[in-house]
Amino acid sequence: MKIYIIKLKTIVVFAIITIALIILAAVWGITGTDSFEVLAQKREIPIYSVECKEKEASITFDCAWGADDIPQILEALETEDVKATFFIVGQWAEKTPQYVKMIADKGHDIANHSYSHLRMGVLDKDRIEEEILLCSQKLEEITGNKVDLFRAPYGDYNNNVIRTAKKLNHYVIQWDLDSLDWKPGISQEEILNRITKRIKPGSIILFHNDTPHTANLLPTIIESLKKDGYSFLPVSELIIRENYHIDHEGKQRRRK
Repeated sequence: MKIYIIKLKTIVVFAIITIALIILAAVWGITGTDSFEVLAQKREIPIYSVECKEKEASITFDCAWGADDIPQILEALETEDVKATFFIVGQWAEKTPQYVKMIADKGHDIANHSYSHLRMGVLDKDRIEEEILLCSQKLEEITGNKVDLFRAPYGDYNNNVIRTAKKLNHYVIQWDLDSLDWKPGISQEEILNRITKRIKPGSIILFHNDTPHTANLLPTIIESLKKDGYSFLPVSELIIRENYHIDHEGKQRRRK
């Protein structure tokens, strides 16, 4: 007959885990074995950047509010021979379809930024799916092009958001370099310094249209990065389409 001795340390650890599960159940509104299933879920991570051997990066714009600066942004990109990625809110597209068409006709990526610009992390799966599907539908109707890139408004995501987007055959894209062009009071010099000092091969840079500085500053940013040896690809070409994994920092890497 074997006698098992349970150490006090083991008992304490088990008690802590049990208490943690009870707290999680109370906070998340789950009961029974559901709490264990939640803890067992793998944390899903979107693509923040991409493994690149060369100095390549993507310029992206989130379009949710005004649109008056779109022609100026497109002119700057065309002058510098750069293709970018525009993450567009469905309601913005409905209000300004001429600009969506203009962006697409210039050869830039048209990408999904949800239909209503809500915080996706607080929505249920059905509403998340509705937001993604409706936005892509509107964009495809305007441009005639298939949409398969998605960025959650505010960068707000969780497992439900990522898994729903993947189920709908969308790659989920974040960014690893925020220009902070949206921040009140930020200067052109501060934006330029952030970009030039923090960029890395494979970076995805976040800009917004309808900001005080972005359209005017964009040519200077591109020229500065080109002098540093960088070239630019739209996200659709920068990302790895197959046989990849995403590490804990959100960098998309090729499987070896």
